Amino acid sequence: MRIDVVTIFPEYLDPLRHALLGKAIEQGALAVGVHDLRQWATDVHKSVDDSPYGGGPGMVMKPEVWGPALDDVSSGTASTTDLDSALPHLSKPRHDDIHGVEARAYNSAEDADTDKPLLIVPTPAGKPFTQADAQAWSSEEHIVFACGRYEGIDQRVVDDAAQRYRVREVSIGDYVLIGGEVAVLVIAEAVVRLIPGVLGNRRSHEEDSFSDGLLEGPSYTKPREWRGLSVPEVLTSGDHAKVDRWRREQSLARTLERRPELLEAAELDAADHKFLDTLKENTDGREH
Repeated sequence: MRIDVVTIFPEYLDPLRHALLGKAIEQGALAVGVHDLRQWATDVHKSVDDSPYGGGPGMVMKPEVWGPALDDVSSGTASTTDLDSALPHLSKPRHDDIHGVEARAYNSAEDADTDKPLLIVPTPAGKPFTQADAQAWSSEEHIVFACGRYEGIDQRVVDDAAQRYRVREVSIGDYVLIGGEVAVLVIAEAVVRLIPGVLGNRRSHEEDSFSDGLLEGPSYTKPREWRGLSVPEVLTSGDHAKVDRWRREQSLARTLERRPELLEAAELDAADHKFLDTLKENTDGREH
């Protein structure tokens, strides 16, 4: 996969060189280019914004700067040096390598013009970003991020870009940030970790929160007791079937408590429904 990011603050994207993303760069699974939008500004002050038509507060990013930038990035003619990994990672056999587990890609939900790069524009006015998006986009060959600032990017830039890109305007939550860079870090990390082979254990992402429509339940490690709190006995029982059922029920309970709307779309079997009905009855009993 190749990721290109256009921004007026290239230094903001330095975390893309670290941790798992840096390791993906080392593995050759990922290449990242960060482009300073001001390269395409033509006036002496390298300005990238202007006052909005119709009046109002703030500034809007100019189309005559953004248009050429996205043109060049799309065609591969933009000049940049790809990021390298911040630190070398230890090269040692990983879980899936040892156990012969084959890397498996998620199916892409993108069904048209897949020869065009995917352009992601982070904006509070966008469609909510979900785990399903991360799964679909992990199969992309080329993703471009356009980082807006101020009151955002002139809408004509987004409309025009649809000639060369598959454009997705995306929000990471119902709040407003000062620019798109943080959203890029969020989306890039969510996507890159799902590229086949990036994680050493495929189950790590197949059992994530949202992967099956539910929130993930609690996790525990050593020591067995800590500050008077014990690890649930079932986790030390050695009975894998009981452990799996306990984890499923913890996931259901947490989802019911924190994100009950997710249950409407989740795939639930008879045992799941019975467990949820019991939880709801107990809750109703306490309330009355």
